[in-house]
Amino acid sequence: MQVVGKTSIEEIMKQENITYNLSQETKNDFYYVSANIKMFTIEELESLKSQSIVITDNTRITSEMSTPISIRNSKGDYHFPEFLTKYVLNGMDYELWEVNKEEKRAIFFQKVDGEPIFYSPNAMLTVYWDDDYEVTRYEQRMLKEFISYNRKKDLLTQDEAVGSLATRGYLKQDSKVLSVTAGYSSLMQLTETQVFAPTWNIRVELKDGKIEDYFINAIEGKVIEFQLDKTEAKEPMEEEE
Repeated sequence: MQVVGKTSIEEIMKQENITYNLSQETKNDFYYVSANIKMFTIEELESLKSQSIVITDNTRITSEMSTPISIRNSKGDYHFPEFLTKYVLNGMDYELWEVNKEEKRAIFFQKVDGEPIFYSPNAMLTVYWDDDYEVTRYEQRMLKEFISYNRKKDLLTQDEAVGSLATRGYLKQDSKVLSVTAGYSSLMQLTETQVFAPTWNIRVELKDGKIEDYFINAIEGKVIEFQLDKTEAKEPMEEEE
């Protein structure tokens, strides 16, 4: 993929009044990753208390909570770490992605090397709660046995990823780049094994305040559009650590 020169990128962003004042994040361990789909067993889930668990196709957990578990702290903010630690298998291997207040649910992405796997159905956790902010159920899938490879590939830098979106017209006039974070996206699936490509997530605030997310393959430079049913109106992630 050809990346337009820095000067022309800056000119385009200036003409479109696109704000981008973030420091450069350097990734030195950002490569293709393969992983296998986790097969769950009843035995490994026996230690999870206060819930009734059903395993579907050996790969998906559906859990109904029998004891009310609050996901709000004393300040009224969403707070998930205690729930993830006590009631979800390897729960802290997941990162909060979005909170949908209207539908009373939160989506989490499984992490590899500390970075999220964006919108992979086999690496997601969805938590649901009631009007009292107490968890009623959750659904979980997981990957295992991660292996990194193709380490000699040149990567698109953070600035190049943002510049590529700007030159292709993805970044709208008067918008502001809020963050650029590293992660992974599905490249292919071979039976029970999946391959993931290093990916930049560019989060942008539009002139009207709406938030949009863009994803770009850090090796091939392709813009990725996920086909999963994503929430249109995202709420700020108010989780307290």
